[in-house]
Amino acid sequence: MHILLTGVTGYIGKRLLPVFLEAGHRLTVSVRDGERFQNPAPERITVWEIDFLNPMKLDRVPREIDVAYYLIHSMADRRSEFMERESLCATNFRLAMEHVGVGQVIYLSGIAHEKELSPHLLSRKKVETILMDGKFHTTVLRAGIIVGSGSASFELIRDLVEKLPIMITPKWVRTRSQPIAIRDVIQCLEKIAGAEEYFDRAVDIGGPDVLTYREMMLEFGRARGLKRAIVTVPIMTPRLSSYWLYFMTSVSYNLAVNLVDSMKVEVLPQQNATQEILGRPPMPYVEAVNLAFKRIRQQMVVSSWKDAMTDEDLKDGKIDEFLSVPSFGCLKDIRERSFPRNQREAIVSRVFSIGGERGWYYGTWLWKIRGWMDKMVGGIGLRRGRRHPDELYPGDALDFWRVLHADRASGRLLLYAEMKLPGEAWLEFRMKEENAGQVRIVQTATFRPRGLFGRMYWYCVLPLHFFVFRGMLRKITQVPEVTPNPPLAT
Repeated sequence: MHILLTGVTGYIGKRLLPVFLEAGHRLTVSVRDGERFQNPAPERITVWEIDFLNPMKLDRVPREIDVAYYLIHSMADRRSEFMERESLCATNFRLAMEHVGVGQVIYLSGIAHEKELSPHLLSRKKVETILMDGKFHTTVLRAGIIVGSGSASFELIRDLVEKLPIMITPKWVRTRSQPIAIRDVIQCLEKIAGAEEYFDRAVDIGGPDVLTYREMMLEFGRARGLKRAIVTVPIMTPRLSSYWLYFMTSVSYNLAVNLVDSMKVEVLPQQNATQEILGRPPMPYVEAVNLAFKRIRQQMVVSSWKDAMTDEDLKDGKIDEFLSVPSFGCLKDIRERSFPRNQREAIVSRVFSIGGERGWYYGTWLWKIRGWMDKMVGGIGLRRGRRHPDELYPGDALDFWRVLHADRASGRLLLYAEMKLPGEAWLEFRMKEENAGQVRIVQTATFRPRGLFGRMYWYCVLPLHFFVFRGMLRKITQVPEVTPNPPLAT
């Protein structure tokens, strides 16, 4: 089939892509920013750069699409904005699909059967209605909590359980849900493509276990061999609960608010269709947790919710608007070191392994303090880490940075700061070939201050930059000497 896949840089889309490629389908992927998508099969994948929030030229919409997956969500945006934006996206998408006469549209929604729903779940229901009104067959899969390596719910529970032996929790931890393994979600999405029995239907999917959030955390702890105590108190308001999640986990404050609103609503399937679609029983919760950690240990985390950028990220700009690091009106810290050419590969690997659990090679405790300070003023802090210990791609989250450019062949890595700053900041690593078998690494920190306060901030942290950036570059280039193998004895 010819499949249109939206949200291909998001958590679900990244996992569906290899499944469709293995099945032999021809793909068109829609992205807002082509810089974020690394095309694994250019001969079979067409990239369509489009922002469904903006008016589009319908003559540029891909033709002869059999199945289109609508996987665009805006949960991390401000609550006052994301409902309107999701409706606009869905409407523009529907018009485009009607124009080309698509056969089937598949939408992954949320379970929303309660009378009182959060803005997030109300928005999902509104998108369902918009797509169902389209002049094509629509299939809606409604899922609740998705459990898998890199999923928002999995990482949130992991943050809490692994860091807090005793938890004082709000009363919404008693809310019931029916968590489903990411593997089952992906297989359900694949199997309903072109399946006429699911045309013009909305079906609920979920795992076999009905659990409260408290039970999920305790089961998670037991699966990890951790004893945890959870005390529930009724006095934690939604605002306090949002701050609790914000400071205890890696979620942003806006996402914490939306999560708390949704966690108060029970998400239980009315008629669980998972076994019907899969032809087998769905995976139990503990098995899904163990499988997720197996993938983490094997360094096979395909996607992470932290890598999905919202419209707040990069100040509503696209990646390519920040790829050219500015020169005018900027303050810079530039440091260089030369090393033998035979160490180039090892040093590039060290650059591309920076951050996350490995740290920043020098003064990591200072980076942690900076992350804590960022959290205190409403920033994202340092807890996001990185999806993979060695791989980086444009759009990836890296602690409180966003990867804009990552090219191992040239040795260039460009990061953009997403911490709270009185200005904008970039950190760049470049490799320059020199004569006499030498390579020079150039490390550049660029800051474009906003007003007088921005300049004052730069000069206040300048003494720290002197030690941190100098030490970081020195540590990056400290690799064992590579010597040629001695000749074999004859």
